[in-house]
Amino acid sequence: MITIVKDYRDNDQLRSSFNELAKATFGLDFEPWYQYGFWTDCYNPYSVLLDGKIVANVSVNQTDMIIDGERRKLYQLGTVMTGEAYRNRGYIRAIMAEIEKDIADADGVYLFANDSVLEFYPKFGFVRGTEHIYTKAITQDGECTMERVRMDGPAGWIRLRMAMENSKFETACTMADNPGLIFFYAAQFMQDCVYHDRRLDAWAIAEMEDGVLTLHNIFAPAGVTLGDVIAAFGEEVKRVTLGFAPKDAAGFDCAQYHEEDCTFFVRGTAFDDFAAKKLRIPSLSHA
Repeated sequence: MITIVKDYRDNDQLRSSFNELAKATFGLDFEPWYQYGFWTDCYNPYSVLLDGKIVANVSVNQTDMIIDGERRKLYQLGTVMTGEAYRNRGYIRAIMAEIEKDIADADGVYLFANDSVLEFYPKFGFVRGTEHIYTKAITQDGECTMERVRMDGPAGWIRLRMAMENSKFETACTMADNPGLIFFYAAQFMQDCVYHDRRLDAWAIAEMEDGVLTLHNIFAPAGVTLGDVIAAFGEEVKRVTLGFAPKDAAGFDCAQYHEEDCTFFVRGTAFDDFAAKKLRIPSLSHA
């Protein structure tokens, strides 16, 4: 009989075993995220436990989205992994069956699958979804007024968290009430990618390379526009790529988006017109 455990975030032994599997599979360690206090109830691993060891897992992430002003209850499945010695035993299928019982209230469920499992998820009612990406060529003058804010400790985290809570900046598809997932990136892999403009009191999580500004998230007061934030990065910006679908797409080029070895699967009414509205899951909402 397969034993499936969940809701074990605060169990040191099980969490450690989960982390060992995640490190072996993806090179990821969730322990700092937990110790920083960013691992919340929104992220829940469902794992097969064998002889006291986590050997397979699918995590459920509650990632509700505000789409065209309406909150939709969404779940994202991720961190799908099985220890090398435990594969081909039906563990992931068993976990998926257990998850189905707990997410029946969803407006939509989605995941990002690698190319080796494209035939697996349709067995659970998933179909391939379509995302869109927005880009724009830029010619602008002026100095960069965005200042980098280090995310290597509580001082920066508290400021960014307050900006998230007070933000009035809207996109066409915005994740709601899950700052922990954004901090999974901002407090670890993207510590040098958080910016603040004092004049606008606008925050951005962004990357700049060879004149291309990739904007992942914006947190700003009412009245601050996407154009204001782009302008604050100064004359070095020659092109902008958005990690979200903008509320106003005027002037942006829009194209279907697909990452290599990463297929978007969806299920549920929330995705009925997702492609038609040319939306995307925000880039830092991927688990």
